[in-house]
Amino acid sequence: MRQFLAQVALVVRDYDEALDFYIGILGFELIEDTYLPEQNKRWVVVAPPGSSESRILLARAADEEQSTRIGNQTGGRVFLFLYTDDFWRDFRTYKSKGVIFVREPKKETYGIVAVFKDLYGNLWDLLQPNP
Repeated sequence: MRQFLAQVALVVRDYDEALDFYIGILGFELIEDTYLPEQNKRWVVVAPPGSSESRILLARAADEEQSTRIGNQTGGRVFLFLYTDDFWRDFRTYKSKGVIFVREPKKETYGIVAVFKDLYGNLWDLLQPNP
């Protein structure tokens, strides 16, 4: 048996501003952007470059309760973990594009890691694991 986590829904305020951040700043790839007229929403999926299985569904908040979760889906804990094959390349690129790092790079026993905020305030680990 083989299983894997294919997609995670990330609640966002607006599809296009989320796409500007995830594609324009983080360099993710657009996998799908389909309008669903019967629900008046879009099915918007992005993925880190080179990713073959893990994807993020950018899910626009549909009501007030969902809107309260934007930027704080995990109560302030790191939410997502972005692995990279070149930590310093990505760290410098993100910094140059205005990404806010709330924890500076640190060498840990498992690799190099720093924590950044996405455009809504969700916390991410940028991590290059040790070989």
